[in-house]
Amino acid sequence: MRKFALVTLFSIPLFASFFPSTLHTTVEKVDQKELKLSKAFPLNGMSGVVIHSYGKNAQAITSYVIQTNQNGSAKSLSHSVIDHEQLPTIKTPVKRGDKVIGGYMYQNVLLLAPDAETYTKITKEYHKNWIHPDLYALFLSTEGETIPSKKNLAEFAKAYQVGLVVIVRNGTAVLLDPVSQKIINQKKLDNLPKKGQFPFFSRLDKIESGWFNSDDNKKDYYKMMDQL
Repeated sequence: MRKFALVTLFSIPLFASFFPSTLHTTVEKVDQKELKLSKAFPLNGMSGVVIHSYGKNAQAITSYVIQTNQNGSAKSLSHSVIDHEQLPTIKTPVKRGDKVIGGYMYQNVLLLAPDAETYTKITKEYHKNWIHPDLYALFLSTEGETIPSKKNLAEFAKAYQVGLVVIVRNGTAVLLDPVSQKIINQKKLDNLPKKGQFPFFSRLDKIESGWFNSDDNKKDYYKMMDQL
């Protein structure tokens, strides 16, 4: 009984160190598109948002930043943070003293898992706002996509306000920041199924993209996830 009690598929400490915390800092220095944060993010590849103050209690998110070095060096992204036809595009450049939130919306997480059991075990052991993969499957269907990619994950994340994507690979879980499209962390996982549901666990039996057909038995979930 003692041996049985010690054996668990996943542990809370494993994922506690896996997810980085949100961090508040400021822009210390700006040099063209390169900038320096007054306090570095926990992990390289993490993204954050820049908040500029316009005075009289008016402020707005102006851009994304991605940390490139552990010393707090970062770069800004030119594409808009918020897309809305009725709102003007903010063109304010990043300036010294701007506030920065690192790990913006990191509480909202999409999990791509090989089966329902793995999905349930992970989501029950850590308190996050889990975005169900059914939504991602429907998104890919409407976009005419057939398999996950960093590009369509980034598009889905922006549409559904997803901050992180956990991808279960063969023996590991990796943490993808969809804004930077970088793997920012990974952890070893044991007792995973030998074969995963293709293209990932979803409660949908059929969608218009034609994923779930007679040829799916020949497709490899782990091979595809290793390519992300």
